[in-house]
Amino acid sequence: MSVVDKIKSIGPGALVAAAFVGPGTVTTASVIGAEYAYLLVWTIAFSILATIVLQEMSARLGLVSNEGLGEALRDEFTHPLLKGVAVALVVSAIGVGTAAFQTGNIVGGAAGLSTITGISENVWGPLIGVVAAGLLWTGNYKLIERVFVGLVVVMGLAFVLNAVVVRPDVGSFSVGLVPTVPEGSAYLIAGLVGTTVVGYNLFLHASTVQERWDGAQDLAACRFDTVGMVVVGGLITTAIVVTAAAVFPNGTQIDDVGAMADQLEPVFGGFALTFFAIGLFAAGFTSSMSAPLAGAYATAGALGWERDLTATRFRAIWMTILGVGIVFSALDYNPVDVIVFAQVANGLLLPILAVFLIYAMNNDELLGEHTNSRLQNLLGVAVTIVAIGIGLQTLYDVLVL
Repeated sequence: MSVVDKIKSIGPGALVAAAFVGPGTVTTASVIGAEYAYLLVWTIAFSILATIVLQEMSARLGLVSNEGLGEALRDEFTHPLLKGVAVALVVSAIGVGTAAFQTGNIVGGAAGLSTITGISENVWGPLIGVVAAGLLWTGNYKLIERVFVGLVVVMGLAFVLNAVVVRPDVGSFSVGLVPTVPEGSAYLIAGLVGTTVVGYNLFLHASTVQERWDGAQDLAACRFDTVGMVVVGGLITTAIVVTAAAVFPNGTQIDDVGAMADQLEPVFGGFALTFFAIGLFAAGFTSSMSAPLAGAYATAGALGWERDLTATRFRAIWMTILGVGIVFSALDYNPVDVIVFAQVANGLLLPILAVFLIYAMNNDELLGEHTNSRLQNLLGVAVTIVAIGIGLQTLYDVLVL
C-alpha cells in the first residue's frame, strides 16, 4: 500500500487522538506551560511513545482476533468470581468514568464557542451534546470517522497557528527534551501522562479498527494510522504548552484554560484568541463523542452484549453517558466527587489493562504469528511500570493532598 493510500485510510487513529486531546489535556498542558515553560516537554514525548506502544497492541488485538478488548478480557477469565471482578472494574472505571468526564468534555467545547459568541456555556453545552447524540445515533461509522478526522485537522491548525504566532524560543524548547522533574511538578507529569495514555482508548481502538479494516492483512495501514494520528495529537499538546509558555511569565499558576484565553487577547489580538477558542471547541466536541463511544464499546464488550452502533443496548450505554454530560452542562454544578472517583478508578485500571493486554498479545492461539516481539514486550512492561506510578500518584493526590 502506497503512502497516499495509507493517508486516505486514516480513521480510527483520529478517534484516539481526539479522545486524549480533550479539555483535560488542554488544561493540563496550559498549566504546565505557564508554570514550567518548556521544562516538561519531554513528558509529552514520553506520553506519545507510551500511547503508541499500547494503542498499537490494542489495534492489533482487535484486527487479528476480531474481538474487542472487553470481550478478550471477559473470555480470558473462566472463574466466575474473577470474571465478575473484571466486568465490574471495566463497567465502573470505563462506563462510570466516561460519564463523569463527559460534563467536562461538553463544557470545554461550550467554553470555546462561548468565547467566540458571548453566549453562555450553559446554552452551548446542551446543544453540543444534542449534536453529538445525533451523529452517534446515525450508526454510520464512516460518517462519524470523517467528522473526527476533520475536527482533528481543525484542532491541529488552530493550536499550531497559535504556537507559531507566539514565536517560541527554540533554544529553550530543546532544553525541555531532557527529562527533569522540577520541584512540585510530579502531579502535573502524572496528570499529562494520565490524560494521554487513556484506558478507555484501548477499548475504543480495538473495536473501531474492525469497523475500518478487514483483518491482519491491513496491519500496515492500521499501524500507519495509529502512529501518525497519535503523533499529531502529541504535536497539538506541544503547541498548547508552547503557547502557554510564551504568554505567561515563567512560574505563573493558572486554574483553567479561561486564564489562557484571557491572556491571549491583549497580547496577541483577537485572532489568536479565536484560534484558541476554535481549538478548544474542537477538543471538547470530539471528546464528547469519543468518550460515550468508548464507554459503550467497553461496557458492551465486558457484559457480552453486541458491539453494534445500531444495537439498542449499545445505544442505551452511550446515550446514558452523553445524557449525564448534557444535564450537568446545563447546570452550574461541578460533580467533583464523581470525577475524583473516575480519576482514581481509571488510574488504577490502566496498569491492570496494560498487564492483561501484554498477556493477551503473547497468546499464540489468539494472535498466531502476530504476537508481541521481545522489544514490544519490553516497551509494554516499561509503560506498565509508569502506569502503576501514575495510579499511585493519583491515589496519593486524592488521599493525602
